[in-house]
Amino acid sequence: MMKETKHTDKVILSKGIRIMLICLFLMFTGPTLIHIAFSNNDKPLYIPLLILGIMLSIGAIFTLLKGINTIMESLFGKKKKK
Repeated sequence: MMKETKHTDKVILSKGIRIMLICLFLMFTGPTLIHIAFSNNDKPLYIPLLILGIMLSIGAIFTLLKGINTIMESLFGKKKKK
């Protein structure tokens, strides 16, 4: 009886890499918008830029976690519930 070796699921891996690319975009745009908002706090767009920057930064954290989880799923497979 031979043991079955697990292989990387390339479709799920490519999905995880795409999610990580979205995360990379959000990781730069969120803090940049926060910096722009704090450097122009006397302008009328201060609050909307700050809120948008914070939302994009939080989105970067969530997409980072989802991307890592997707890549781990492609490498090790789904865990079976007992």
